[in-house]
Amino acid sequence: MTEKCGVVGIAFEDRNAARPLYYGLYALQHRGQESAGIVTHDGFQQHSHVEMGLVGDVFDEDDLESLNGSTGIGHVRYPTAGSVDSCCAQPFSVSFKSGSLGLSHNGNLVNAEEIRDELAGLGHAFTSDGDTEVIAHDLARNLLNEDLIRAVKRTMKRIHGSYSLTIMHDETVMGVRDPQGNRPLCIGELDNGYIIASESAAIDTLDGELVRDVRPGELVVLSEDGSGFDSYQLVEGESTAHCFFEHVYFARPDSRIDGKLVYEARRNLGRKLWEENGVETDVVMPVPDSGRAFASGYADAADETTATGEPRAEDDTGVEFAEGLMKNRYVGRTFIMPTQDERERAVRLKLNPITSTVEGKTVTLIDDSIVRGTTSTQLVSLLKDCGAAEVHLRIGAPPIVAPCYMGIDMATREELIASDKTIPEIEDVIGADSLAYLSPESVAEALGALRSDLCMGCVTGEYPYDIEGEPTDREVTRPAIGGQTIQADD
Repeated sequence: MTEKCGVVGIAFEDRNAARPLYYGLYALQHRGQESAGIVTHDGFQQHSHVEMGLVGDVFDEDDLESLNGSTGIGHVRYPTAGSVDSCCAQPFSVSFKSGSLGLSHNGNLVNAEEIRDELAGLGHAFTSDGDTEVIAHDLARNLLNEDLIRAVKRTMKRIHGSYSLTIMHDETVMGVRDPQGNRPLCIGELDNGYIIASESAAIDTLDGELVRDVRPGELVVLSEDGSGFDSYQLVEGESTAHCFFEHVYFARPDSRIDGKLVYEARRNLGRKLWEENGVETDVVMPVPDSGRAFASGYADAADETTATGEPRAEDDTGVEFAEGLMKNRYVGRTFIMPTQDERERAVRLKLNPITSTVEGKTVTLIDDSIVRGTTSTQLVSLLKDCGAAEVHLRIGAPPIVAPCYMGIDMATREELIASDKTIPEIEDVIGADSLAYLSPESVAEALGALRSDLCMGCVTGEYPYDIEGEPTDREVTRPAIGGQTIQADD
């Protein structure tokens, strides 16, 4: 499988793409910390530099100078499955009879093994256990007999699951989003060029302007001279399956995803959390940085109404919003760290309570999610050890009860604290005086979306994809094939 990653692709008119790709990957570093890579094309040959490590460690000045060409793609990797080594680092590159191919993938396929077995039987040799290589081999095979657009369409009809791709065929850069639009992908205009990226923050970093999101089932082809892009709606799905967890946790708050500013979406989720499960305490504080926007919206709503929904009296000062936990900026995300021991140690390294904010007070602690429960347990313990009279935990998402097959590291059901425990049981484990989550209905309302257009498999246990052994939350139908350029006759 592949994973929850960051992808970028750039085409310029008259400047090298390597350094802007490097900056774009820096803006997407939160989406993957295991490996980074850039592939460029100078019109004659492909150049590649892909290694394990953070963006700033993988590339030096000489590396960027060697990546010639005005077009290129890049990738940062966050592994949830597949090997955690260089064989699965991306972009994946291959040279074949019809030219050179580079491919970066964010998402997970649900039929990768089936396609791998079929292609292996046809003589394709695989060097990794990732599904990115499966897509690359299938596309390369189709390019032997089809033009570029038809080859991409044929591959899209073959692969199923979650994928946002940046692809480079010789010097042509493309972006593809799966028919359900599970993973984000957007288009931006740069000075003398265009960019495709997982998040709009990468466009902002390059002083670009967001044009729009890539539509589900759409292929976008950047002009080789950087003057524009062509759009081909290759697959029309009946509904979308946007990952709600992008808004809750993974995306940068300053990014726009599917037309929504992530920061405002999180504030809206916080407001809904107060309306559904508000509790009157002395102070409201976020878990930095993951709970900050939620806590801001929660506190604003608490200033307007009481926990019972009544308007506050003029002399009622409401709930104090305060920073009660200080963050060590040099410790990475505990959620992404691969072992339980590392996650537990990192929590103590990462956060320290401010005694004056906590001591003798009732506290509402706001976070975006509870996965395994390790972080929440340690934070409640920290606050009570620091003198908090009560600690109430409020979560800006529903309980996570099932694994994510689309690329977020939510592990197995056995590791998910909410998979086999009631809320009172979780309260006992964590040590909180009370615990409340946001409902799926409120999540959809806060995001301004229909529940049927969101992927919420991790909180409902029902998935918008046909996954062996798991129920679906909608009737499984194959998307209709059509579009502006390619007809449904093949």
